[in-house]
Amino acid sequence: MNILHVTPYYAPAYSYGGVVRAVEGMARAVAASGHRVTVLTTDAHTRQSRSPAPPDEVRDGVRVLRLPNRSLHLRGRLNLSTPAGLTRALHALLPETDIVHLHEFRTVEALRTIPLAARYGVPVLLSPHGTLTRSTGRGSMKRAWDALFSARAGRGISGIIALTVDEQADAAALWSDLGLAAPKQFIVPNGIWLHDFDQPANGLAFREKFGLGSTRVCLFMGRMHPRKGIEPLTRAFIQANIPEASLVIAGPDEGALAALEPLAHGVPNVHIIGFIERQERLDALDAADIFALPATGEGFSMALLEAAAMALPLLISPGCHFPEAAEAGAAVCVEPDVPALQAALTDLLTDDPARLIMAAKARRLAESYDWAMIGERLESVYRHVL
Repeated sequence: MNILHVTPYYAPAYSYGGVVRAVEGMARAVAASGHRVTVLTTDAHTRQSRSPAPPDEVRDGVRVLRLPNRSLHLRGRLNLSTPAGLTRALHALLPETDIVHLHEFRTVEALRTIPLAARYGVPVLLSPHGTLTRSTGRGSMKRAWDALFSARAGRGISGIIALTVDEQADAAALWSDLGLAAPKQFIVPNGIWLHDFDQPANGLAFREKFGLGSTRVCLFMGRMHPRKGIEPLTRAFIQANIPEASLVIAGPDEGALAALEPLAHGVPNVHIIGFIERQERLDALDAADIFALPATGEGFSMALLEAAAMALPLLISPGCHFPEAAEAGAAVCVEPDVPALQAALTDLLTDDPARLIMAAKARRLAESYDWAMIGERLESVYRHVL
């Protein structure tokens, strides 16, 4: 098969972007099975800069084509890519493509790819990555986009690859709102390359760098966006006042930092360390005792899988849409409010034997999400649609 992934962003852009890492994993996994895989993307790097990577390269057996964004301003303010030369690139690629895998729905890429794929008789599968509902941010923009473009685009989708049953319901609701019958739906969760988390990591060096000593560490690592639940997590941690415990918040700011800094000011065991690179992320996971993500509106968190692969007990919320973690005994799932989080933090950070049991269960859970297995499920969806 020849598979064409179309996505606004791709590695090495956005080290913390779950969608980026998910697309990379899908592409690599299917390419490893002997299929020809191309990723058509843009030169997005950060919200203010372009990727230093070549415009045409092969990464891990996957061809990556990066089109220049016409406007960095739209990229930074509205998270909207504006790829130059998109139509020309699609005309060059689609004649040799068996299936298009589109990532995210309300994009310029989708508007142009869907009708051109129909012209060439190529089916289009959509992975929404948790972005379909209007409650997860930019609701007014999504409503306007849907009024103008989504019904026409929705007719051209052959199938939806949802991350969870909740995302299946989101897709059915949106297609109903658009006056359309929902296309066939499949569930394929995100995955991880398990061997990446068996590499040496230096948690001790991380602890020394940030003055964590021998404290029990609760780690949040991801984009600092308000819907990630970092503010109630921080309030709960401070109110819990657990002896010999630290909270570490790592990741780029996307709107939550302004509320966090006053909370953390003068609190020595709350460490807001900002963006860290890949190896230091592994070191942070190695240094941590638990991983917390009390989010709302998650699709299927790559960060939780990565933490589980490092044998970390998880503190999650229902909005993470990952009930399997709690069912496996690898996570505590509570509402993302201060009292519930305070009680959960206290239990997790003071009960050493329980943490050890949860850690082993977390690692076993992660083993069932290796990309080698998830890639087989994805390949079966492609074959079914074809």
